[in-house]
Amino acid sequence: MPVYEYKCVDRGHRFEVLRKLQERDEPIECPDCRSGNTRREVSPFGTGISSGCYGSSGSCGCPGGSKFG
Repeated sequence: MPVYEYKCVDRGHRFEVLRKLQERDEPIECPDCRSGNTRREVSPFGTGISSGCYGSSGSCGCPGGSKFG
């Protein structure tokens, strides 16, 4: 299961939740203030591309020799 980032619109709290893919956009309560007014945030870490991967040729400096292209 992936970890998703959410933000409480009422108070600005940010939190992460381990959820099923099909549950990612369902309403969720803020664990700090119990507000239901939350939204899922876009996380820069959910891209699947390591900072060591680069180049249009698909070359990659990732451990294990993985290539993205």
